Amino acid sequence: MRLFILQVTLLEEVVMTKKIFPSYCMQFIARVLSCVFIVLLYPAANNANAGAAENDSTARGKLVYDRFCSLCHGKNLQGQPDWRTRKLDGKLPAPPHDETGHTWHHPDKMLFDITKYGLVPPNAPENYKTDMPAWGGTLKDKDIWSVIAYIKSRWPEDIREKQKEVNSASLKNR
Repeated sequence: MRLFILQVTLLEEVVMTKKIFPSYCMQFIARVLSCVFIVLLYPAANNANAGAAENDSTARGKLVYDRFCSLCHGKNLQGQPDWRTRKLDGKLPAPPHDETGHTWHHPDKMLFDITKYGLVPPNAPENYKTDMPAWGGTLKDKDIWSVIAYIKSRWPEDIREKQKEVNSASLKNR
């Protein structure tokens, strides 16, 4: 629904700034039509998808992932080649975030902490060598959670279910 209203608002801006309809009468008609679209389509847009907020988060997560994460973890979440074999500098290549990697073996809170603070204790050994930066100074918490939502949305259902169990177990151990 928010996307629809944004599109209508952008349409109004184009009409007003480009002076496509030079007369005030035509501008008034454009505003009335916008309102009619909202009134007629609001129920359909509002009920189209009960998980709209989740879809918004996933879409935002894809944008953030593509910009910040895909350079190392791959456009398709495939990670770097030979990600289990240390490079000459002793660091491991970026692992995949798809179902072939180990991301789904970890609870959401750990994934969040690794992304925000980097691979530091308690999520990695002291002085662990890695190319993975701490993104807390660059990304908002909301963006990090959106990236996690996007990654999880790409997993097959059985992997999502297994990761839910990992989350549940981690909450019980608190």
